[in-house]
Amino acid sequence: MFQRFIYTLTLYLLTPFVVYRLAARGFKYHGYFARWRERFGFFPDPGIHDSIWIHAVSLGEVNAAAPLIEALMRRYRDSQFVITTVTPTGSDRVLQLFGDRVFHVYLPYDLTTAVKRFLDRVRPRLAVIMETEIWPNLFMTCAERGISIVIANARLSEKSLRGYWPIQPLVRRAIRCASFVAAQSTSDGERLRALGASEPRLAVVGNLKFDMTVPIGLRDRGIAFRAVAGAARPVWIAASTHEGEELTVLKAHASVLRRFPDALLLVAPRHPERFKPMAAACRAYGFNTATRSEERGADSSCQCFVIDSMGELIEFYAAADVAFVGGSLVPVGGHNLLEPAALACPVVVGPHTFNFAEVTEDLVEAGAVIRIADGEKLGPTVVRLLSRDVDRRSMGEAARAVMARERGAVERTLAFVENMLADTPVGVNKPATDPSATY
Repeated sequence: MFQRFIYTLTLYLLTPFVVYRLAARGFKYHGYFARWRERFGFFPDPGIHDSIWIHAVSLGEVNAAAPLIEALMRRYRDSQFVITTVTPTGSDRVLQLFGDRVFHVYLPYDLTTAVKRFLDRVRPRLAVIMETEIWPNLFMTCAERGISIVIANARLSEKSLRGYWPIQPLVRRAIRCASFVAAQSTSDGERLRALGASEPRLAVVGNLKFDMTVPIGLRDRGIAFRAVAGAARPVWIAASTHEGEELTVLKAHASVLRRFPDALLLVAPRHPERFKPMAAACRAYGFNTATRSEERGADSSCQCFVIDSMGELIEFYAAADVAFVGGSLVPVGGHNLLEPAALACPVVVGPHTFNFAEVTEDLVEAGAVIRIADGEKLGPTVVRLLSRDVDRRSMGEAARAVMARERGAVERTLAFVENMLADTPVGVNKPATDPSATY
């Protein structure tokens, strides 16, 4: 109880700095200025009762949650759904995928009063928290109000586990408030167990991202993009890149152009604030450059096409012969490999893939992904793959096989959720009388 008091007091003391950071990010990406009151639990009461609430922090988590959300909406047609995110890109994706079928707000900061305001307005009977969002006040307040919590697609890297060390006793209490933890992999399950989750409330269910389906017409849109850009030319994509990888990608493309003078690079920075700097870097490097926001597409003279939009990445994977997935040449931990894998697109990654360690290892062992030791190997590896049709087809088939083998996490997670909702009466989420709730 004392630890929770100190944690909460620290958050309140840090709030002015958090607001300052929010404003600073707003200068780079204006979406952070909008709806800032929601981050403290202030928004009009939508008149919702006994909702099913899903929290997905940003774009990637929303995409991962989408198959589960759709399955829940089919199963519980009479329920009202609430989806929260933390970032504007996640918010945009929610609205794009679900529109007015759901009520969407930002998740408030983990301040007890903000959490209470949020829960008083959306009144959930079940919370589905995606991946690694373990917030002590949020979890404990839900438990005090009788709101069941499922941590879905749960993952925890060694780095994240170490990061929880200063407040590990508090996080241990928080994770034990969860009714069920659906781990992505065996190693994730072991680390979550070390953090405090325990059987029978913990099980390895698999990765929801394996259950993704390729949208109807997606491949045709990829073919249409290439028809305008030049159907016969080699195309590779550098996806979800970070600042420390941009120069490496441009150097790699220079080496690709020496072997294939008509090659096209599609590059998609991970964060919106890198869109303009990436386009400027391409032009400074001497490449004929176009952007998604201005030219919309690439023509036959374009050498670099900057994807300065959100939520469209998979459409450009469909246009590529080879994909490099970023966040892996710098110690970010890598990003989702399963979108290109679902499209049978050969993938190259760097050495830093700890965020998706088991998925990456499975794909590497299957021959669907090539791991390179450093950025110097990127250009030669892309050139080799673009030169060998047989190798690309073999990698694509290996990716399809892994995707087919690992499907089923949505149905397994849904089964646990159904059991939980069957045991959860309507009319939960009453104000708690526990004195600790006043923190």
